[in-house]
Amino acid sequence: MVSAKWRKRIQTAEDLHHGDPCIAGTRIPVVTIVSSLADGMTAAEVLAEYPQLSLEDIYAALAYAADSVRHESVVPLPA
Repeated sequence: MVSAKWRKRIQTAEDLHHGDPCIAGTRIPVVTIVSSLADGMTAAEVLAEYPQLSLEDIYAALAYAADSVRHESVVPLPA
């Protein structure tokens, strides 16, 4: 998914989860979706748990996470 697509579905606002990225029009943080999938939930289970989401929202959350990691810098610290 191109970042332009997830940008339409993910929003941040200071008054919404302290500025954490959430699915637009909901109060569901991206981290909740990605963590649920990482913990072994299927997309269908996430959709059942959060019926206001769509499969495209889940893909957007994963694309956001991928873009975040892609642009992350890891600096080794001395022991």
